[in-house]
Amino acid sequence: MTDPPGVPLLDLTEQYHTLAPELDAAVARVVRSQRFVLGPEVDAFEAEFASYVGAPHAVGVASGTDALLLPLLALDPSPGDEVIVPAFTFFATAGAVWNAGFKPVFCDVDPRTFNVTVDTLEAVRTPRTRAAIPVHLFGQMAPMDEILAWAERAGITVIEDAAQSVGARMQTAAGPVMAGAAAPVSAFSFFPTKNLGAFGDAGMVTALDGEIAERVGKLRVHGGRQMYHHEMVGTNSRLDALQAAVLRVKLGHLDGWSEARRANAARYDEALGEVAEVLLPTVAPGHHHVYNQYTIRCRRRDELRAALAEQGIGSGVYYPVPLHLQECFSSLGGRRGRLPAAEQLCGEVLSLPIFPELGGDRLDRVAEAIQGFFGA
Repeated sequence: MTDPPGVPLLDLTEQYHTLAPELDAAVARVVRSQRFVLGPEVDAFEAEFASYVGAPHAVGVASGTDALLLPLLALDPSPGDEVIVPAFTFFATAGAVWNAGFKPVFCDVDPRTFNVTVDTLEAVRTPRTRAAIPVHLFGQMAPMDEILAWAERAGITVIEDAAQSVGARMQTAAGPVMAGAAAPVSAFSFFPTKNLGAFGDAGMVTALDGEIAERVGKLRVHGGRQMYHHEMVGTNSRLDALQAAVLRVKLGHLDGWSEARRANAARYDEALGEVAEVLLPTVAPGHHHVYNQYTIRCRRRDELRAALAEQGIGSGVYYPVPLHLQECFSSLGGRRGRLPAAEQLCGEVLSLPIFPELGGDRLDRVAEAIQGFFGA
């Protein structure tokens, strides 16, 4: 009797095969046009994406990292200016701050939602704080109502890092708001593993203010709208037309994929809810989580991951080292014990397969393997 096939953490081929006729036609359309950089495909995707998230402006850029970097450059930093970022997130958030010329200041997170709070931000605010970047980690928005009110009182700019949360939304005092339309400026990544993934690197900046969008639009093409005329020193961060065409196809399917992820999460919640050693992800009241990752916590994380791997089940650790303890930031004086929640999470988190095409049989196999490991 042969062993059952493995369960990958993510399988993009299933999504492609489902959409192959549409995607192939979109790519062929761009090839026939021979317009590969910016142009009508990018213009159309910017308009469609802005409409989807509910923001008046969208600027396509080359990557999610650049979607963070360019709004920071638009703030025109002075030496010593600081930007607060969570210690528990992907490196690009802090890397963009550093590369823009700011000093990253790391804050702790809520260990239940994995996101920053007003208290964790305020704990590290100084007179040099220019901005804060709340990350909507794993597909759930940070508490933006409270964060924006705090930032207004403190005179701080807020930049949403929505790289993992396209389609997420939350209820606010003014009504529902989607990731990308809460703060003055927001950054999205369309890396292939994201819920809305391109065929390579791609990103988007959304903005509520036309002036910010205009500055970002100039920065992405060497600092000027008119060729060979440069109003500022920018860079080359233009969204490829091929990626825009692919993303236009996929955007129409995003809500259905999000609901499949949410259904998978609910099935995990039910199957693992009685496993005492496992802490399930917490969804804050009024939040619509889209589960770029389904991330559990357990103290025997590494043992569990090894046991799953032996059964052909993929998993991921996002993230094993908090940013304040990364070697490249050692000059900032980060010390173990300063941000205890982030440090504890790095030793306990484990992300399970959650992709839309996973299906009940494979999901149940993952859950049963975890139940079996803990003797539940």
